[in-house]
Amino acid sequence: MSIISEVKCARCDRKYSGVRSRCPYCGARRIGRGKYSEDDDNSKGRMLIGVLVMSVLVVAAGFLLFTTPALSEDDPGTVVSSPPPLEVPDDTHNVSLPGGDVLPSLPPTPDPSPSHELPAPPDVRDVTITYTGRTRTEFTARVNERVPLAVRIEPLGAEGEITWSSSNRSVFEVVPNDLEGRQATVTGVGVGNATLTVSVGGIEATCIVRVRR
Repeated sequence: MSIISEVKCARCDRKYSGVRSRCPYCGARRIGRGKYSEDDDNSKGRMLIGVLVMSVLVVAAGFLLFTTPALSEDDPGTVVSSPPPLEVPDDTHNVSLPGGDVLPSLPPTPDPSPSHELPAPPDVRDVTITYTGRTRTEFTARVNERVPLAVRIEPLGAEGEITWSSSNRSVFEVVPNDLEGRQATVTGVGVGNATLTVSVGGIEATCIVRVRR
């Protein structure tokens, strides 16, 4: 005996499964057990198929729910270990990584080197007064005449404050030509003799200046 009963189509008089809502032969809709209708609505058949599908899904979900083992926190088989922290020593040795690689350590920081100070200039040993590159210990000039002079300092590279002076400014005056004072100009003022002095670092040189009309 079949579980699902059969019905007889009221249009073509053929039998088909009672699960169907329409006759598979002529397409007439089943109403009751023998009448038919031309209405194309098959909502009852769709509802029945949906109920069957939902029932299958519910049974499958319940089977999976009760057959899947739950993981326990106390289960020794589910222990997850974390890698140990990487320790970097303070010395200059290499560090071994867990995978066997070697991490080279940074080189030690070098000590700051002492600053190199420039040597002090040598002391002044000798000073001379020159005119056009020649040493002069005396010369003659006229009133209002200008004579350019310079100072030679030895040894080469020696430094010191340079000062020019006149023993009698009514006879001649002397004025430096540059900021360092290595050159100066003597100007005759009046008739007479006076001494020109240049001092560099405590070392002096003198020159007699005679002024004529």
